[in-house]
Amino acid sequence: MTSTYEWPRDASSEDFAALEQWLGEHGWEVDPTVFMAGARGPAVQVRRIGGAWQDGEAGLLILPGEVAEYDGGRIRIATRSAAAASPTP
Repeated sequence: MTSTYEWPRDASSEDFAALEQWLGEHGWEVDPTVFMAGARGPAVQVRRIGGAWQDGEAGLLILPGEVAEYDGGRIRIATRSAAAASPTP
């Protein structure tokens, strides 16, 4: 079953707590060694929890406004549908 979480622009501490909970439910966590602040809010680096995490394994950087998707095995950035990507007239 696929599950998604939208990391909002200008994320608040409540958004951060909700992301941590969502990640934890899927065996992932926010990497506390990586912090990136930007004009649209913070980006977060996520990684697998515990034994599944290995030094040098690439995590996933989630930028403000992106949607993370868990597919039952890994987390990735969800692709936007053509309709969502089309400009509104």
